[in-house]
Amino acid sequence: MTTATRHPVELRYATASDVEARPETSRVLLALEGSRGTVGLRGRVREPALFRDALAATLGVLASDLRYRGKDRTAYLAYLMKQGKRATAQIWEAQKAFLDASLQTEEQKDTVLDPVLTVDPDQVSLEVFSRDESAYARLAFDNTLFDGREAAHGSTFLDVPTELMTKVDRLRTYVPLSLEAHVALPAREARAPRNVEVPHAWLRGFLQVQSAATLPANTCTLAPIDLYNLLFALRTRKAKKAPRALRFELVPGAPPRLVLEPWELVLECHASVYTGSAPAVVRTFGRQRLAALARLLPHAQSVRVQLLGPGLPVFWVVDMGPATLTLALTGWTESGWSSAAAFDVLMPRAVPEGLSEKLRQRLRSEGPLSFETLVTGAGAPKDAVRAALQLECLRGRILYDVAKGTYRPRELMPTPVDEATIRFGSEREARAHRLLGDGGPGAGEVKVTKVHEVVGEGTRIHGEVVDREAVRSFFPAFTLDLEGRVKEASCGCPHFRRSGVREGPCEHMMALRLAYARQRTAEEALRQTPEGRKHIRAETRSYVRRETSGQEQVYRVSLDGKVVAVEWGPRLGEPRRQKLWFDTDAEARAAYFARLETLASEGYIDAASAMV
Repeated sequence: MTTATRHPVELRYATASDVEARPETSRVLLALEGSRGTVGLRGRVREPALFRDALAATLGVLASDLRYRGKDRTAYLAYLMKQGKRATAQIWEAQKAFLDASLQTEEQKDTVLDPVLTVDPDQVSLEVFSRDESAYARLAFDNTLFDGREAAHGSTFLDVPTELMTKVDRLRTYVPLSLEAHVALPAREARAPRNVEVPHAWLRGFLQVQSAATLPANTCTLAPIDLYNLLFALRTRKAKKAPRALRFELVPGAPPRLVLEPWELVLECHASVYTGSAPAVVRTFGRQRLAALARLLPHAQSVRVQLLGPGLPVFWVVDMGPATLTLALTGWTESGWSSAAAFDVLMPRAVPEGLSEKLRQRLRSEGPLSFETLVTGAGAPKDAVRAALQLECLRGRILYDVAKGTYRPRELMPTPVDEATIRFGSEREARAHRLLGDGGPGAGEVKVTKVHEVVGEGTRIHGEVVDREAVRSFFPAFTLDLEGRVKEASCGCPHFRRSGVREGPCEHMMALRLAYARQRTAEEALRQTPEGRKHIRAETRSYVRRETSGQEQVYRVSLDGKVVAVEWGPRLGEPRRQKLWFDTDAEARAAYFARLETLASEGYIDAASAMV
């Protein structure tokens, strides 16, 4: 028995959204879906330029699609046929059939939900998700932006015709502007209900990106000029080789630094110093998607960045006074299986029965509330409250407002989304979790047998997967490059022998990837405890610090039994070396970790934290 992979939604609009531009006044008419009851907003816009640019930037995120598309070579094959070359009619017809099938698949991928408009007592917000499922944006307009504001609170879908963005872009800011967003707009022509089959993969990405906002993060603040410098550097350069990361170097008490790879271009920030408790390096990918923020630069007052970690979404919050845009970028533009291990942490743990419903009802009655306020009176520990809120985010019934730091009620669907249907991105991913013993039949055993760090290339990972359903063991292996992508993969299962990784990885490689991520997380947590450090007999760590001149100082500290070796100096210079011998392993280990703690206190950053 196969499970449904799409969520049916019926959309009923009385008319289409439009923009009326006249010499004396302009109106933006937004048509809302009518099955949710009375929801809407009406008012005169105080700052037309801010409203136009913010709305246009958000609609640009909605229409963005940076997925690679192959070239159509049909015309070239026809040209070869006319020249009498080896391009038969059968090849031409096969090429056309292949392209038709590919376009049909692309049309199915583009079947996504319309934007979600929510009217709250303090603001109106618009949520969009890009067609390539790699960018989520939430635009919020405060009440102070409108004169004569009339509102009916609630959430519903917003109709966005293909020409709406062009019409919004043509608005003139010197003409008075008003906004009307409601169900009962005058209908120019009757519209039949539209049925949309939303893929569960799209819903999974939309809801999990919001759920990621509740995770712990490193937060830094940038000035608008810092964002301008970053966008200018990206626009005037094109990387022809990997890695292509945007690296954040965060040192407590110092302004953040942005480093563009592979040029190692350092951009000093000017807003404020980093206030975190420990130094950190976070590498993010898919930086070209930040071009969506260029239009907001004239209005930006400050930019806040929340960095959850490698492979997890990055949140850019642009404060424009009465408007705020929150842009969440997934770890990679092509959200492939390599991010599955990172998104595994987004699923909530066990939630006490009735707690999530209790918190949701409280939000509906009292409005937006912070996490600390919700914990008060919940009658449950913080971990349980956080898990319950995360579960409601995945069900689409509340959202976490990153800009305000509060939870808000928001019904994405008339009925809550079943989190079990979006738990996994594919059937192979579900089997991979079952191999790890995450519930369900078919539990197996997954072991990481070898991890080889290849300097300048990435990490080679070998493993053994005992598949009890297949009654045999498989030995998957793959290399994670410096950008977290997979290359040189191998496995002995039928799926890999048939198609390699062209149809995605097999469940055994997925299970190994998840096991490696969990093992690495556990090891990092264990080495922070005295008990865990007792088991470390050999280890090497590199720490870096960038001086005001831009030069990097590198410390390399190694522990090998009773010996501690230290190398230090500029990255491009000749290092100095020192070796220390101790009477016992315990003394050497204590000296090793004391040296690491001293380097961290002096502003040196553990280079391992920058690896994916």
